[in-house]
Amino acid sequence: MKFNHLIQINDPLLPLVDALTRNQLWQGLVLRAQEPALFVPYLDGCTISAVSGTGFTRTLRYGDLEILDLVTLTPEHTVLYAIPEQKDIAPSSLTMTIEEPQPDLFFVRFAYEDTHAEAAGSVDAFYNEFRLSAYEEADIDTIRLIRQMAQEGKLG
Repeated sequence: MKFNHLIQINDPLLPLVDALTRNQLWQGLVLRAQEPALFVPYLDGCTISAVSGTGFTRTLRYGDLEILDLVTLTPEHTVLYAIPEQKDIAPSSLTMTIEEPQPDLFFVRFAYEDTHAEAAGSVDAFYNEFRLSAYEEADIDTIRLIRQMAQEGKLG
């Protein structure tokens, strides 16, 4: 399954909405990777390990379930979350990319990919519609929280 969507960050037609700088947006996306509990209320814990110049490995805890993922950072541009195959979990990824079609007009593209195949009209296809909607709502919440943190002076 592949799914992606864009969220507009700065809109010149909405002057009452504070514009974010690329740096604020980037810091917010990195914060989501480093401190995911701020963005995912049902996450029980996150341990970061294997830190390198390009990213880190995390272990996310949801009750008894632990998920290992690899976070790769391309500064001020992309955050890639890659979940390798583990136990009952198929490999998947989420890429958040800052796009700037015009100066200071930012979008974030959220691109999801997994290896789960589905047949048209199947129960899996039905549930995927709910999953995609949940992804989109979570991404909207991510941007809302980044905006809030920027307004509070917590992001550069």
